[in-house]
Amino acid sequence: MRLAPVRPGGWWFDTLLLAGFVALTGALAAGHLLGLDLAVSEWAFTHDPTPLYWTARVFNLLGQGGWLLLPVSGALAVAVAWRRHTVRPLLLVAGAFLITTLTIGPLKLWTDRAAPTASVKEPFLAPEEAVEIFNQLPVGAYSMSYPSGHVANAIVWYGVIALLLACLTAGRLPVGPYRLVRYAPPAILLVTTTYLNFHWLTDGLAALLLGLLLDRLLHRVPWDDLPLPGRLRRWDRPFIQHP
Repeated sequence: MRLAPVRPGGWWFDTLLLAGFVALTGALAAGHLLGLDLAVSEWAFTHDPTPLYWTARVFNLLGQGGWLLLPVSGALAVAVAWRRHTVRPLLLVAGAFLITTLTIGPLKLWTDRAAPTASVKEPFLAPEEAVEIFNQLPVGAYSMSYPSGHVANAIVWYGVIALLLACLTAGRLPVGPYRLVRYAPPAILLVTTTYLNFHWLTDGLAALLLGLLLDRLLHRVPWDDLPLPGRLRRWDRPFIQHP
């Protein structure tokens, strides 16, 4: 059983993504790039006409995991499983859930960073304090800003959704729509979460690095070759097809 190929191939790109995430986190801990975050946040606070604000709010719904990403992924996995007569698509969704739950959440708790809006609502921190990473925030304060869960989750889950759509259409999904589903939502969420001051700019940049790394690890798993219990032999057919 061999790992599935990813593009670009090899582990050098994974190493580069991990090194970038560590370097960015270290730079923020050392006090670098905080001025950039503050400047971008201040610009967003002062340039929020109502139509643009609500447009961004609507597009930001693309990152809702509990009632959008997970249900859609689960429904597609069930549809592919029924059509292909295999439980393997469900393993893919379970793997995505585990890899995001075990990484993004713990990192948020560890880095203890407030959101930009912490300066305009409870706990009403000064912007220079809210932007700090590895902070010592008051009990109950929102302190899970770094990295952006919306962006990191979107990279992983829309990658899963795009793959399942390709499998459901037996590989006949055109490359254009496949790439649109795969890449457009994370890009939109990076812009909207920053513009709405739900996250600092570097929260989103860190999430891009982390999300791409998690996505590559998830797609390296040979889902079609994983050994299954004997009782599932009638439901263990391969399912992965690319556009």
